[in-house]
Amino acid sequence: MTASPWEGRGLGTRTVSWTERDAILYALAVGAPADRLDLVYEERLRVLPTFALTLAQWAPDALGALGAFDVTTAVHGSQRLFVRSPLESAGQLTTTARVAAVHDKGAAAVFDVEVSCERFAATWSIFAPGCGGFGGERGPSAPRRPDRPAEHALTVSTHARQAALYRLLGDRHAMHIDPDAAKAAGMDRPFLHGLCTLAASLLPLAGTLGAHPAELTELEARFAAPAFPGDRLALAGWTDGPGDEGPGHRAVRFEAAADDGRAVLTGGRARFRTTTPDPTENPDA
Repeated sequence: MTASPWEGRGLGTRTVSWTERDAILYALAVGAPADRLDLVYEERLRVLPTFALTLAQWAPDALGALGAFDVTTAVHGSQRLFVRSPLESAGQLTTTARVAAVHDKGAAAVFDVEVSCERFAATWSIFAPGCGGFGGERGPSAPRRPDRPAEHALTVSTHARQAALYRLLGDRHAMHIDPDAAKAAGMDRPFLHGLCTLAASLLPLAGTLGAHPAELTELEARFAAPAFPGDRLALAGWTDGPGDEGPGHRAVRFEAAADDGRAVLTGGRARFRTTTPDPTENPDA
């Protein structure tokens, strides 16, 4: 097997900072309602762990800027997140990034961009057409759907302005706002950021598990197809084992599909800590 020259490439270190306003804007952008005061009001604020991914977005962007792939056609294939400790309502972190792996899919390549800091570790998998064929390993296959009926059937409603709002958090790729850029990426209209769709799905999932969404400890999912602003998504969940942590944690495997049956999220798994009570009056909101 031949390794890509990009594999192992360091992408540098960057200090990132955020304020209460950023964390609140994020919660609203991913679908938190205005009455979830623990997510949208500074006096009670708990930061959603997936907000960390907006702080580390610089890393896959940096790899694209170096010329590893065509940024007009590359798409976000999957995401992993491991939460080491919660984020404060405002703060600063030093993050370090590298290309952990490059998988050869033949006509395309998948670049795994890993970002690490004291609070979290995250990996972006970027699917890049035209970058494969270098003789490398194909990488892991997609996880299988559980072979039993889903225990949870939920709905995620997106809205028409959601992509325009989410892009203010750092991912300003034109394909999410400009119809011409979306068409260059193979879509007939601007589409929702995969990370926005994913975070929006975690809100009802946490509620149905009896967990607070800020207690997410681990997450992974694949972006099978984009959701479009205004889509209504059907979310299926399968209760999973808690992992190594044992009691005090609950995990769920999940998938999401659009009204037309198009799979949007596949191979999803989220784990939440459940030892901290949800302080809201309506945790399923």
